[in-house]
Amino acid sequence: MQPVKVRVSPSGRVSLPAEFRRTLGLEKGGTVVMSLDEGDIRIRTVSASVRRAQAAARDLLAKSGKTLTVDEFLAERRADWDG
Repeated sequence: MQPVKVRVSPSGRVSLPAEFRRTLGLEKGGTVVMSLDEGDIRIRTVSASVRRAQAAARDLLAKSGKTLTVDEFLAERRADWDG
């Protein structure tokens, strides 16, 4: 899909073009995840964000060579975060 120029209202609102909403299954509205990535605004559906997170988790497990339960995986991540 080609990039489309849209306006940001003074209150910060942006309307997604109808073709984008249709393609993403957001015709009747819905929730999206927005992030800022090196100056780019990224908008993803929640389901796309979940798929990305699941793929990242699979990659981490594959690289570690381990088979973990969700609880074991989360415990390892918490230990990494706690330093």
